[in-house]
Order: sequence, then structure tokens, then C-alpha cells
Amino acid sequence: MKPPPRPSPLQSLVADPAQLSTSHLPSLQSLALQVHHNLQYQHSWSALRVHSHSPLTNELLPRPLISGLPTKRLYVHPDEQIELLKQADRRRKAEDKDGGGNNVLDIRTEPEREWLLPTRLGEEWTLHRLSDVFDTISLVPPSAEPEDSASDRPANPWRTTKRVVLATVSPDSTVVYYIVQDELVKPRQN
Repeated sequence: MKPPPRPSPLQSLVADPAQLSTSHLPSLQSLALQVHHNLQYQHSWSALRVHSHSPLTNELLPRPLISGLPTKRLYVHPDEQIELLKQADRRRKAEDKDGGGNNVLDIRTEPEREWLLPTRLGEEWTLHRLSDVFDTISLVPPSAEPEDSASDRPANPWRTTKRVVLATVSPDSTVVYYIVQDELVKPRQN
């Protein structure tokens, strides 16, 4: 007798009761799970969680949000970019003095946990609706590990404002990601 077929990753995700919230509309829950699946299997994000309640007040979020860790940093503050370039240039010059330099700037950044806001293409987002989301989230999403969740402060001192990645799902299931910040961003100097 053949063993039963293994469920697909999407079936496993949808069947996991820990991923479902009874507080939000099923359409919002399924949208969050669709984005969660896209991040995990198409973009290799890790430490993904679907949140139904605010980490600040424990009240119900306006809609389910996702937190996770991308494979590489999504956003680098313009002032941080300058500092990273200076550090890379100093390392390159030190390697050149030792005779082992390859004349390439090696810029090193660690990925940061991000908030994601699942949306549909036809939805209209106003500043007021975005503000309602920003009011309910912390600067950095809480970690899944209890020892890391004690601090809301990011390891990156340049991260001083809240941001979410707007995950917009089109009718053909394509997901497009946009970074939205809770303040104006200093323009880059040319």
C-alpha cells in the first residue's frame, strides 16, 4: 500500500492552526498567508510570523501583518551608505598595503527583520490608513526567540524610523514589494 501523498508547502501553511487568526476576515488572513508563502518559497525569507495583535498594546491590528528576516538588507539609510563606503575603502586600502587587495569595495550589511503589510492591487491606501498601521507596530518586529524579544531597539543605530514593506498582490498572484517609511527620507547627495 502506498503512503498518502505529502501535502504541498502551501497546503501545510494553510492547514497550520497557529497561522490562522479568528479575529480578522478570512480574505485578509488568506492574503497574509499568500504573501507569507511567497516570501518563504520565492524569496527565501526566514523567521516568518503572521501577527494579528500589536506588539505594543496587544490590541487587534487593523489587518494581519507579517514579520520576517530577508536574505539581505532591504534598505540602507543614505548616511549609513556613506559610512559603509568609507569603511570598505579603508579595508581595501589596508589590503592593498598588504599586497592582497583586489581593488573592489566590499560593503557588508546584515539583514534586518522587517514588517510586511499584505495588500491587494485594487485597495486604496491613504496616509490615515497607513498611520493606523504605523501606530500599532514597533520599530523592529519582535523576534520569534524569547531572548531576543526583550528589546525593541534594532542592532543597527541608523534605523530610527518605523517602516513596513507593502506587499501588493495582483489578481494574477504576482507580488510586488514597496518600502514605506513613517517619515520623510533625506535625499541622497550626488
